[in-house]
Amino acid sequence: MAALALLALALLPQATASAADGPTVKLSASQAGKGGSVTVKGAGWRPDALLMMLVCGQSAPGKGVLGGTNSCANAEGRAVTTDKKGAFDKKLPVAEPPEPCPCVVHVATVTGEKQQVDAVLKVAGHPVKALPAQAGGGRLSVLTDTGLEGSSGVLTWFGAPPQRKLEFTVGNVGPAPVKDPVFQVGTSHGVFAPQWEEQQWRGTIAPGKKARITLPVELSAGAHGDYLVSLKFGGKVLAEQPWGVGRPWGVTLFWILLCVVVPAAVFRIGMAVVDRLRPHRRGAGRHRTGRFAELVRRMPQLRLPQGAVDADRRARTPGGGAPAHAARPSRTKPPGDPGASGAGTTEATAALPWFTPDTDPGAPAGRLSAPSDNRPTKGTT
Repeated sequence: MAALALLALALLPQATASAADGPTVKLSASQAGKGGSVTVKGAGWRPDALLMMLVCGQSAPGKGVLGGTNSCANAEGRAVTTDKKGAFDKKLPVAEPPEPCPCVVHVATVTGEKQQVDAVLKVAGHPVKALPAQAGGGRLSVLTDTGLEGSSGVLTWFGAPPQRKLEFTVGNVGPAPVKDPVFQVGTSHGVFAPQWEEQQWRGTIAPGKKARITLPVELSAGAHGDYLVSLKFGGKVLAEQPWGVGRPWGVTLFWILLCVVVPAAVFRIGMAVVDRLRPHRRGAGRHRTGRFAELVRRMPQLRLPQGAVDADRRARTPGGGAPAHAARPSRTKPPGDPGASGAGTTEATAALPWFTPDTDPGAPAGRLSAPSDNRPTKGTT
């Protein structure tokens, strides 16, 4: 038991030191060719952290990735999430980075506090070039205020990634020259931590000299709102510059037009289909109306017999009978009537009804029914 206790005490400091060292990364193989894969194992990371794994050139542990992620094979990168203990295990395809080796597998956090670890990987068949030497002792300091130069174009109004150029002047306050310094440019939105990207400036800054540096800054597509651009060198933040990005109203206008035009087009198409499938009855209605008008025009005009007209007139006259040729109501036929001989021709007719209260249907005045136009009328004298 005493031996076990001593062994536990001996291993406890080692485990504590391992946890205090921070995140670690181990590869299943130190060398692999294009098209192969390596298994990346990590430990000591934050629990449930989203990590990014890339194969990068012109890199070395302790010096970082020169040129930033532009030196990495981004298309073949992989994302992985750590477990509750901060560990992960995932395969990474091996691809040739755009820059020559020495190469590393670069693992870094995507959100939250910045953590990154590089593990050496030899990519078989990929060219090798020595890293640029950087003398120690050089220190850079920002001498003027930083500024974002550039403007948004029409494409940015429709959701393209906003781009600017971060311009600033630095001076070398150290005893040694600084050659090809690597800066870290980070962008943050709201309460989120900055997302850093390494960018290398080509040139040498002698001790006591200054230089004007311009670095590109780009946001994601559709980004809008208040952003903060940060500049870091040698692990120290040198400057911060706010950046207000306007909303891409072109995208909003596009969706509004889409919601208006598409329903209108569908409605027009539907109405065209219904109009084509619906039977056309407009001509048939006009034909029926014409036939009805012709039938009404050809119907015979109803007239009372002359005997019924005279009997009715005698009954209404208090002093006795009236001559048969007494004035009767006349009707002037229209000029277009087929039976008229000319304008102004009158013809004696009797007014309806056929039966009156003073006339008995059985009286010898004659029939009170409407005879046909082809039969001669009989009158009483």
